[in-house]
Amino acid sequence: MVALENDWEDDAPPARSVRPYTLTAGRTRARVDLPVEAVLELQPLAGRPDPHGLSGRILEVAAGQSVAEVSARVRQPIGVVRVLLGDLVEQGYVKVRATLDEDASMDERRDLIERTLRGLRSL
Repeated sequence: MVALENDWEDDAPPARSVRPYTLTAGRTRARVDLPVEAVLELQPLAGRPDPHGLSGRILEVAAGQSVAEVSARVRQPIGVVRVLLGDLVEQGYVKVRATLDEDASMDERRDLIERTLRGLRSL
């Protein structure tokens, strides 16, 4: 019997164990407006979601981070993280700090852009 080599299998990227739409129950949008630069603040609530699940992992890294930074740290697509963060906001675990309001000065806007760029460079 001759063994055949399957080189093509070695080059295949590893399959994800769970599809992103499964993590969000098919939802593609958060019920809460979450800009990618929005900074998150954990709320002191008793009981947390399963620490081994994705929501628990998100809570572990969310304090003081932006939505984009959380996405990078848990290595999940931004859309998935936005939906799950939206759930956590609605459940009272996370609060979203406003980045800018309509009356923000040019200096405040420039500062936000500079912080965002610094954050992107550090990833």
